[in-house]
Amino acid sequence: MVIGNGMIANRFINYKNDENIIIFASGVSNSKEKTEQNFKREFALLKQTVKDNIGKKLVYFSTCSIDDKDLKNAPYVVHKIEIERFIKDNVGGYYIFRISNLAGVSNNPYTLLNFFVFHILHKHPFTIWKQASRHIIGIVAMFRLVNYFLQDKMAMNSVINIAHPKNYAVPYIISPLAKHLCQQGHENALEQC
Repeated sequence: MVIGNGMIANRFINYKNDENIIIFASGVSNSKEKTEQNFKREFALLKQTVKDNIGKKLVYFSTCSIDDKDLKNAPYVVHKIEIERFIKDNVGGYYIFRISNLAGVSNNPYTLLNFFVFHILHKHPFTIWKQASRHIIGIVAMFRLVNYFLQDKMAMNSVINIAHPKNYAVPYIISPLAKHLCQQGHENALEQC
């Protein structure tokens, strides 16, 4: 069973008819979210899903930001910690995958790469910290890793971090995006960064 309709849910679509595993890929996807109601909606859906599917394995996607000391009080991170705690206390068989920044086809304007592309294309200035860096992993690579754990039934009832081993400087990430957009006819893209 797959719950959700975003990039992660679409990549795990082959689990749609699996009666033993719930891929919970629905909820707050904006790490800058602050609206309490959005967090409550995800939590309520998760609680109902657990209640309606006793005995099934639950796969939940959390965030590697939990390990970032600078973000420990961010509402999104606090929310993810609360959900992880609920799953550990109330689900017999679970996998919690903490994911870094995902790259893939998505209509979600809040993904890191979509944020950059949108601002470059629409010529909206944005601030770049010279020392900022991000771990980016492709949705295909993330799927393969998660699928490996699920198919081999290993590390159940664990929290597993999934991130690219290399941390990329944000200017290094933006530069090829801007160059590509310039080649696609967006002539002022480089100047926007």
